[in-house]
Amino acid sequence: MVYKHIKNIEEKILSDHYYVLKKMTFDYQMHNEEWVRQMREVYDRGDGAGILLYNKRKQTVILTKQFRMPTFMNGNGDGFLIEICAGMLDKDNPEACIIRETEEEVGYRLKEVKKVFEAYTSPGVMTEKMYFFIGEYTDDMKVNDGGGVATEHEDIEVLELPFTEAVTLLDSGKINDVRTIILLQYAQLHNLLK
Repeated sequence: MVYKHIKNIEEKILSDHYYVLKKMTFDYQMHNEEWVRQMREVYDRGDGAGILLYNKRKQTVILTKQFRMPTFMNGNGDGFLIEICAGMLDKDNPEACIIRETEEEVGYRLKEVKKVFEAYTSPGVMTEKMYFFIGEYTDDMKVNDGGGVATEHEDIEVLELPFTEAVTLLDSGKINDVRTIILLQYAQLHNLLK
């Protein structure tokens, strides 16, 4: 494929232990038409899906809490984050992925979900595109306690919170995962729990 604004693309794999870190070198044409040589490190970890689970009758949402080493390294106290249920796409589509992840992480078997949008999470360094969903849950959909997949060493705490409490945590800065912020704000903007 030929692009007018980029050429001479070179790719070097720097690491492929869990995901793939690449060094990309390329010529880029600036708006003033000058060509410049640029280098970027690009982290390819695949795409993901996340969901805000909500219960209109109870006025609750389900979130998770788990340890995230990168946040611990960057000033997040004990390293725990309150997040939406989310996971990486394997060889399945985003909808199948989030239904599977919901059952594994929080123990609810959903029949349907609604995709609300998709977005790049950190486009300056990562290839990841995140698929954002919402899904209504009821108590009769609970099939297990959740907590994640033991063989993957997941240690996930399931939090069922009143929506008003989740918004208070958001407003106070105690929820600082961007995916969770986006979906809680989506719920507010669209009166999801009205």
